[in-house]
Amino acid sequence: MTVHSAIAHAAVHVPAGRQSVAEAEDRFRADNPDVALSRGVLHHMYGLLERTVAAAEDQPSDLAARAARTLLDQHGTDPLDVDLLIYSGILADMEEPATAHVVADKLGVRAPVFDLKNACNGVLNGIEVADAFIRAGRYRRVLVVSAEVSTRETRRALEDPKDVLTALPSLSTGDMGSAVLVEARDRPGILGSRFFANSWGWEAATLPNPYANHRTLGHLRIDSAKLVASFDGMAERIRGAMVEIGVKPGDLDLACVHQPSVAFTRLACEWAGVTAEQVLPTFADHGNVATNTIPLQLALALESGRLRKGDLVGLFGYASGASVGVVVCEW
Repeated sequence: MTVHSAIAHAAVHVPAGRQSVAEAEDRFRADNPDVALSRGVLHHMYGLLERTVAAAEDQPSDLAARAARTLLDQHGTDPLDVDLLIYSGILADMEEPATAHVVADKLGVRAPVFDLKNACNGVLNGIEVADAFIRAGRYRRVLVVSAEVSTRETRRALEDPKDVLTALPSLSTGDMGSAVLVEARDRPGILGSRFFANSWGWEAATLPNPYANHRTLGHLRIDSAKLVASFDGMAERIRGAMVEIGVKPGDLDLACVHQPSVAFTRLACEWAGVTAEQVLPTFADHGNVATNTIPLQLALALESGRLRKGDLVGLFGYASGASVGVVVCEW
């Protein structure tokens, strides 16, 4: 019998902490008295109102484990029934061992684990890998988890005031944990996926490894103009992927797109050929939660009743590097 895969459930853990744009701007001004920063600039440039902030003692594995525990409870799945756990966050508890081990231990999962990383597309690539493993008959139930504590990478004191434009995007990040469960089914759930890369654009957004660079802390640096330019030609490839999969953008009941700002969300919708009405906006009230953005939209859609069995869903990931991912599934 042919084995197929489907996304069975999605859940997130949203930290209770909040930081308003005014608070983020005030902190930045206090750390950079030589930088002139107009009030309301974060809302004007990015559309941000407030961002989520994890407790100081929380590690990425804590946020990921809480999201995964919520998912398993809601879906009625025992941790021992998970066949593979993949951790796909940008940030991790440590360089060694894989953070997936830490999450699995906190959950009581006894399956094989590994980390998978591809900037903000980590979860989408995790779904791609889970789909391939399941269809190959290797595993039947794969748990993809992620977490970010990106607010800790906020650029504080600048070495050069002229570098302010590459620092501001770091003030719009948010903290969160997420989990997506992919299971074997007797009929297709994940209908198709396509991934593309413009690796020549990797320098547009970087967070250096402090160990490799002999520094105490890596700094998040984003050149927004170069980052958008690094997606050159991707719109055509996304449209082509939809044609290959056999789905028109207008057929989608829900479209989940990566949301690093309100302006980029509009651009991402345009590239994918979907409308604002097909998308649940999340950026303004959470910030750029990176790898958690698509699981957040799925979880909110499920919670609100926006996503129902049989709905056609498109997942559109955009990440620095640059890479783009398209996954189409029937819920």
